[in-house]
Amino acid sequence: MASEAFREPDTGDVLPQHRLDQRSLEDYLSRHLPGFGAAPTRPLTVAQYRSGQSNPTFYLQKGCRAYVLRKKPPGPLLPKAHKIDREFHVQKALFSNGFPVPKPLLYCKDTSVIGTEFYVMEHVKGRIFRDFSLPGVSPAERSALYVAMIETLARLHSLDIQTLGLEVYGKGEGYCKRQVLTWTKQYQAAAHQTIPAMNQLSAWLLENLPDQDQEQSLIHGDFKMDNLIFHPKEARVIAVLDWELSTIGHPLSDLGYLCSFFFYPRTLPVLNQSKSLQHSAGIPSVEELALIYCRNRGISTTLPNWNFFLALSYFKLAGILQGVYARYLLGNSASETSFLFVDVVKPLAEVGLQFTKRTSSATISQPDPTGRLFLQTRIGQEVLLRVKNFMQQYILPAEKEVIEFYIYNENSLDKWKRPVVIEKLKEMAKAEGLWNLFLPALSGLSQVDYALIAEETGKCFFAPDIFNCQAPDTGNMEVLHLYGSEGQKKQWLEPLLQGRIKSCFCMTEPGVASSDATNIECTIERDGDNYVINGKKWWSSGAGNPECKVAIVLGRSKNSSAPRHKQHSMILVPINTQGVELVRPLSVFGYLDNFHGGHFEIHFNNVRVPVSNLILGEGRGFEIAQGRLGPGRIHHCMRLVGMAEKALQTMCERAAQRVTFQKELYAHEVVAHWIAESRIAIEEVRLLTLKAAHSIDMVGSAQARKEIAMIKVAAPRAVCKIVDQAIQVCGGAGVSQDFPLAEMYAMIRTLRIADGPDEVHLSAIAKMELQEQARKLTARM
Repeated sequence: MASEAFREPDTGDVLPQHRLDQRSLEDYLSRHLPGFGAAPTRPLTVAQYRSGQSNPTFYLQKGCRAYVLRKKPPGPLLPKAHKIDREFHVQKALFSNGFPVPKPLLYCKDTSVIGTEFYVMEHVKGRIFRDFSLPGVSPAERSALYVAMIETLARLHSLDIQTLGLEVYGKGEGYCKRQVLTWTKQYQAAAHQTIPAMNQLSAWLLENLPDQDQEQSLIHGDFKMDNLIFHPKEARVIAVLDWELSTIGHPLSDLGYLCSFFFYPRTLPVLNQSKSLQHSAGIPSVEELALIYCRNRGISTTLPNWNFFLALSYFKLAGILQGVYARYLLGNSASETSFLFVDVVKPLAEVGLQFTKRTSSATISQPDPTGRLFLQTRIGQEVLLRVKNFMQQYILPAEKEVIEFYIYNENSLDKWKRPVVIEKLKEMAKAEGLWNLFLPALSGLSQVDYALIAEETGKCFFAPDIFNCQAPDTGNMEVLHLYGSEGQKKQWLEPLLQGRIKSCFCMTEPGVASSDATNIECTIERDGDNYVINGKKWWSSGAGNPECKVAIVLGRSKNSSAPRHKQHSMILVPINTQGVELVRPLSVFGYLDNFHGGHFEIHFNNVRVPVSNLILGEGRGFEIAQGRLGPGRIHHCMRLVGMAEKALQTMCERAAQRVTFQKELYAHEVVAHWIAESRIAIEEVRLLTLKAAHSIDMVGSAQARKEIAMIKVAAPRAVCKIVDQAIQVCGGAGVSQDFPLAEMYAMIRTLRIADGPDEVHLSAIAKMELQEQARKLTARM
């Protein structure tokens, strides 16, 4: 069983039984492999990979170039084994069609060169995990790595054989019967003793072959964790190795083989997993992996003959290890642990027999507790994992330093500045590619993807800014991206995306009820080549930030005869324009929100800007506002879920630490109920937010108005109650600066007004619901 790892750390000196004529090899490659002789003064170095169990594999270094060579083992071989020409052929077909395999470079059938046939491929640098339980890897990354693995398998089985040019690569029909017969012969040829369990298992498999054995998929034959190379930093498969057992046949044989390691006996020492896969945090269950596989292939989650394939996997695995031990006895095994396999074959066969007593088929219907009713994309899973890791490693450890900075400078002239650590973290995030994640056109993320990322960043008040995902800049960038002219994008959008400047949004006014935006009184009037802006705005978030350079202002034409919703426009106003006056910062329950640049009252006194600063056109302000507020509202709501998680964590920790009336706080029924109700509320809000995000992905924000409005009411209400209960549990500390709860409460309570009062959203929801019910009634009549 080969599990070769194409990376230098796994190599050592060439074993005596596998020595080859290095000079002959170098001469041959210099003549036949393009680019090999580019460093003629540097001799070829050869090392052998230690992890292989089948075809000996070698690491070749020639100057700065690295290659991998695979050859047949020397001496007598089992029939139909070690067909390296097939490996080369299938890798060539897969590489040409974009499937992740090392690039095959050269095949040599001339045995006089090094004693056996061989082929050479490119060296792929990445991560190989020998221990299937992935110790030292976070639970989140474990999950992402296993998901990437199962998605790669589904992708392999979805390939078209004719497109690959592999129609004659295997017989296809009758694969299961051939497998049982082949491994029976292989086992019998290598057996050193009689093992009744192997004979019983072979007989059962022949008697219980699948009725429909006509599948025509390319299968790997030994698909498992240590035959994959992952990206050095990302949870992404960049190469699948060891195609010795590949053929055309039934894809469930690969899936069953991969899943069989979840049932591996823990008493056996030879498999590379330090703990049970079923009890390793973060690793998906067999049911979850099978469900992901079925979804990616678009097939039924009912898997016929599932336990046949699990039993076949153990029969095959036992046969492979019997062959490894036989090669050890012959002295041509590449593994230093081959002698251990003598005691493994019988226990593996006995595990296989256990599957013969189970129901033949399986229906995969495992519920997913994390909300995957709304599935993330592959890139979304990877980015979420990276964001979580970045949060844990860098952002959360810096939280105390940032808070202390603002407490110290609360009443100084530096209160609007940023601590140095913030800029350092932003540079790091940008270098990691964790930047502008909110904008699908740049990030490639769906709204569902970003909703889950926003939840994670909601756990720290300055985290969104680190990733350049902080409101109001996100909404302003969306406006410019969707509606801005090329000139506006170049002047303002590009530096905003780069994080070199900040912006603010000026809509709400102190003199009118701005919940009805048609009341807006700020005027934007054409005067030749300029527009003149006059009016008073407040709650202009971020205006106090020293880097805030531009405002997007909503105003109206005074004498317009257009309909009420066609009288308003949006215009770009540089903050340093004459007549722009930052009057005062507004506090929220006493908090100035120094980090985000405060919430300012701004007066516009005969402010003149060029006509080219108008966005989209006169009277298009409400149209732009709807485009701006849709996704942005989802971002706010999902960040609230992150805050709620942090508040609940604080509540639970405090309830476990404090004692009143001779028992811990959590032992009081009212506190226990608060904890339970908080968890229920968080799950409800998360699902409703993900539904809204999914609707935006599917039909756009205009058609998802109802879902957006519902979550805008539900999220702040629910999270405000959770934080309030957390404050109650923490007592006096809850309203102090020692806990983040008071500031959380202030911000969350504000959101019940900031993006439109609850009452406005409720009226809109009721109107849409009545219209939908009327349409249903009409359809029934």
